[in-house]
Amino acid sequence: MLTAYDYPTGEACSSNPNIDITLVGDSLAQVCLGYESTTQLTLAEMIHHSRAVARGTKHPLLVADMPFGTYHTSTSTAVGNAIRLIQEGNVDAVKVEGGSEITEIVRKLTSIGIPVMGHVGLLPQRHVALSGYKVQGRTAEDAKRVVQNALALEEAGAFSIVVEAVPKELGAFVTQQLRVPTIGIGAGPGTSGQVLVWDDAMGTWTGHKAKFVRRFADVRREWEKGVAGYASAVRDGTFPDGERESYRMEQGEWERFIG
Repeated sequence: MLTAYDYPTGEACSSNPNIDITLVGDSLAQVCLGYESTTQLTLAEMIHHSRAVARGTKHPLLVADMPFGTYHTSTSTAVGNAIRLIQEGNVDAVKVEGGSEITEIVRKLTSIGIPVMGHVGLLPQRHVALSGYKVQGRTAEDAKRVVQNALALEEAGAFSIVVEAVPKELGAFVTQQLRVPTIGIGAGPGTSGQVLVWDDAMGTWTGHKAKFVRRFADVRREWEKGVAGYASAVRDGTFPDGERESYRMEQGEWERFIG
């Protein structure tokens, strides 16, 4: 699974048949919109970006994060907002963060035919309550809580569960306990699948690099090289080329014009 935030990244995720799921992650708050955290992202913004990704998506399952506050106040509100993401955002499924406290919402959404992906471990939408973006499940008590939350989400109908920032032993254990697949991010190699934020994987994000992030490309260096090359060529007059990169008017028409 890879995240995508617009038409080009949606197309890129669809370009390889080995990408199974595209996630319109609420990480777009930081990497695309410049917000400080995911809690600032609105439903309208998520729908806008989901629609763009959907236009570029062909084969992978398309999932969108439900933004902070869109599924917490009541089950009816959560249903209405999820329906908007499906109908207006053109996604196939939604993802929610939490455990036993949101099982009734998951159960209701799945009962009306909206596939739900769960998310346990580190919950970025609750980073303030968790005192930052810290690894979860390091103690026996916390590890049991992660497992219990994952099992509760599965029982409520979640078709898959993201496990974020937990010890690798716990990531593997959660996977063994569940019937549905897990998707790890900072949870070690023992999960069913993996997910990375597009900008982390492609090297375009300049913010904090988490331990679990691997750069699979250095796109930022290439675009910096391209910007510098373009600016230099314009300033020294080599772009555009007068013949290869310019249009011409027939000589007779030009003479009529200036005459």
